[in-house]
Order: sequence, then structure tokens, then C-alpha cells
Amino acid sequence: MVIAHDGTEPGTFERRMEIRPDHMAQGEKMMEDGSFLFGGAILDGAGKMSGGVLIVDFPDRAELDQWLDSEPYIVNGVWRRVEVHPFLVPPQFLTLLPKYAESAAAG
Repeated sequence: MVIAHDGTEPGTFERRMEIRPDHMAQGEKMMEDGSFLFGGAILDGAGKMSGGVLIVDFPDRAELDQWLDSEPYIVNGVWRRVEVHPFLVPPQFLTLLPKYAESAAAG
């Protein structure tokens, strides 16, 4: 699980919105290859995007770090603080994830 927090300096939200198409395009590619399972934006008190939570699946930490090094929000200084935590998806939710649906249903 990746929890990413936007910076708080002026112009960060505008930069987020400018970079967002690149961030979303990378997410689409990751969905196709199965490395991005689920995610969404963290909202501040005003309902404005201020970070993100992503459930990702990489073979090891090195590959996850390689992705982070190319993530558009990091490269362009939107995400300023990123936490990475191991995360276990319970079996009852695996059927919701195309990458695991077939094996979860079988066993």
C-alpha cells in the first residue's frame, strides 16, 4: 500500500492537475500489467485532492521503488511524502481484482 501526500507549498494543487493526465496514463498501463490493483485520491477538508492511496502489486521492493522513481507526481514534485506499507488483500476481496479473480474463485 502506498500512501502519498501532496506538498503544501503554493501552486501544488495546480501542478497536480497539470500532471494528472500523465499520472492517470501511467496508472492505466499499470492496470494492464497487473501492478496497480486499486487506488484513489485523498481529499482535504474542502474536498480537494491532496494525496493518494494505492494498492499495488510488485514482485519486490526494488521494482516498487523503480515505479516510484518514475511516478509523474513524484518526478514533478506533487507528492512530497510517500509511505509504503505491506498490505494483505483478504481472500473475499480477491475476486474483485481481475489479476486474482480466477485463482481466488478456484480455491
